[in-house]
Amino acid sequence: MKKIINNVEDIVPEMISGLVRTNADLVKQIDGTTAVVRNDSKFKENKQVGIVSGGGSGHEPLHAGYVGDGMLSAAVAGEVFTSPTPDQIYEAISAVNQGQGVLLIVKNYSGDVMNFDMAKEMAEADDIEIKTIVVDDDISVKNSEFTQGKRGVAGTALVEKIIGAAARSGMNLADLAVLGQKVIDSTKTIGIALHAATVPAVGHPGFELADDEIEYGIGIHNERGYAVEKIRPAKELANELIEKIMNEFPDQNGDFAILVNGMGGTPLMEQYIFANDVLNELAAKKVKVSFSKVGNLVTSLDMEGISLTIMKADSAWIKYLNEPVTTIAW
Repeated sequence: MKKIINNVEDIVPEMISGLVRTNADLVKQIDGTTAVVRNDSKFKENKQVGIVSGGGSGHEPLHAGYVGDGMLSAAVAGEVFTSPTPDQIYEAISAVNQGQGVLLIVKNYSGDVMNFDMAKEMAEADDIEIKTIVVDDDISVKNSEFTQGKRGVAGTALVEKIIGAAARSGMNLADLAVLGQKVIDSTKTIGIALHAATVPAVGHPGFELADDEIEYGIGIHNERGYAVEKIRPAKELANELIEKIMNEFPDQNGDFAILVNGMGGTPLMEQYIFANDVLNELAAKKVKVSFSKVGNLVTSLDMEGISLTIMKADSAWIKYLNEPVTTIAW
C-alpha cells in the first residue's frame, strides 16, 4: 500500500486541519471535533434553516467540500468509512442553529442513521427543532451489511445542492424536509468498479477483480455489487446503467438531471467519455436532460470506477441545481 499519509490514526484530523487552513474564508473547524461550519459573513447575516450532513471520511469532497453559501451549513467527518459520533454531530447542530431549526441530511447506513438520531435527541433536549431526511438513492441492491435498505451514494450531492439552495431562499424547516424526501424519491444511482478501494487501516483492496473484470452495483464502502462481468466499451456500460435506472421512472417526460461521478481513481478523461455516451443514449430515448454534472463528487478513496445518477426533476429543482454556490468543491 502506497499512501501520502503520516500515521493512519491521524488521517482524518490532519485532513480536516488541512482543509480548513487552506479554505479559511469559507469554513472553520469546531474546536475538539472534526466538524466544519460555514465561516462566511452571509451565513451570519441571513437567518436560515441550518443544513447539516456528514458521515465517514473517504468520500471527499463529500461532505465538507459542500459547506458554504448555497449548500451545507456544517459537515461532520467520522473516521474512514465510519459514522461520526453523536456528540460531534450535536456540536455541529448547535453551531448552525439560528432559531429556524436544523435539517439533517443522512446517508442510509446503519451507523449514520443511529448516530444522527442520537444527536437529534440531544439537540431537541435543548429545544432545537430538528428534522431528518435519509438518502437512499442506490437502486443496485435493496440491502447490504452497512445499510437498512438501499444505500445513500452519489445522489447525496444533488440532494445537498437542492436543499441548500432552497434553504438559502428562505424555505422553512417543514417544507425543506418535504422537498428533501421528494428529491430523494426521484433520485436513482448505480455504480461500477474496475478496482476496489484500499482502506489505509486495512492496507489492501477491499475485493479483487481480474484485469478484464468490472463489478456492477458496488457501494461507496467497498460493498460488493450484483454482478461481475468482463469489461466492455463505455457506450455499452452507459446503456446498461441507463436501462436499469430509467426503468425506475414510469413517467419519462419532463426534466431530468444527471450526475456522472468518479469514484476517486478514475481520470476525468474517462468520466467525460462516459458522460458523452450517457447523453447520446438519453437523447436517443428522447429524455430531456436539463442539468448535467461530471466529476469526483462522492468518492470511495482510490476506487477506480464510476457511478451514474439520474433524477427526475421539476423546473424549480433545475433552477436550484444551477444556482451558483460558494463552497470548496461544487
